[in-house]
This record gives sequence, C-alpha cells and structure tokens, in this order.
Amino acid sequence: MLEKEVCYEATLDLDFLDEIYSLPGGKEIKRCIQCGTCSGSCPQACQMDHAPRKIFSLIRAGFRDEVLRSNTVWLCSSCYSCAVRCPKEIKITDVMYALKRLAIKEGKAKRGKKATILSKNFVGLVNKYGRNHETELMTRYILMAEPFNALSFIPQGMKLLVNGRLPVLPHKIKNLDQLRKIMTKVEELGEI
Repeated sequence: MLEKEVCYEATLDLDFLDEIYSLPGGKEIKRCIQCGTCSGSCPQACQMDHAPRKIFSLIRAGFRDEVLRSNTVWLCSSCYSCAVRCPKEIKITDVMYALKRLAIKEGKAKRGKKATILSKNFVGLVNKYGRNHETELMTRYILMAEPFNALSFIPQGMKLLVNGRLPVLPHKIKNLDQLRKIMTKVEELGEI
C-alpha cells in the first residue's frame, strides 16, 4: 500500500528547537532516538494528526506551526504510557503540556479551543480562590465553549447538585496571597 504524500506549506523556524529545549522537559528531546515506542504505546495515537514520535521529528525540523496547530497535545490523555516505556526515559507527557502552553500563548490552539477555555478558567479560579470551584468552572466553560448546547447540561448539573457534588459557594484557602505570589512567579517563568 502506498502512503499518501502530504505537502505542508510551512515556514521553517530554525530557532524552534532551541525554544523547545528551553521549556520544562524540552532538553530531553535531544535524547530521542525515534524508536516509536511512545507512538506505539499511546492509546490516542490513532486519533492524532501526528503521533508523539512525529511531533518530536517535526520539532527537530523546525515545523513550529505544524506542531503548535496539531491536535496531538490536546488528545494526550496524560496516561504516561509513553514516558514509562521510553527507553531514553523522556518525560513525553511533560513535553506535551509545555507544547500546549506554548500553543495557547501564541494563539495557535484552534483544535484545542475548548481545552484552552477550560485551562484558562481553571487557572483564573485557582488564582481567585486558591482552589478550583467546580460550579463556576463548568458554568464558565459551558457559556464560553458550548453556549448553544448549554441547556443540555442542566439535567446532569441538577443531579450533581442534589447529590452534593456541585458546591454552590466557593471556598477560599488560607494565605491566598502567598499562592498568588507563587502563581505570578510561575507565570513570569512562562510555566502557565
């Protein structure tokens, strides 16, 4: 069977690899031997534009837009099967998270729009209360990501509310100002 030839109209970014090396877990990509164990271990690989092995190859080749617009980072289920089985002990899941943050930062997360909305709101709520407030998170998510489907969530929301699984009021943690200082520092470092 012949493989389809895929042509990418892309501008190569030769600094992309150095930028990825500077991200948490990024330097580990240097150790990748392209064995394919990560892709073979990934339960989501068949749904991805590019399996993890190919993402690493695209990073090395400088295909910035192709990597950051790919659905790969958004379909990573964080099961760590790839990292556990990697013969070079690369923390592949951590690299996927770093790529996700970079895609969000650069506004290239089109395929992960819903995940981006969820992520930004989660971080905002943790900054506001010191912890997640599930009711507010889901309300914000539904209104921003699923506005035309919002009414369909009411039955499930009511069941969660009745069973005490959806707190009405948020609870702030003690020493919230200390957490905010930590989050500000992390944001400055580009980790969020």
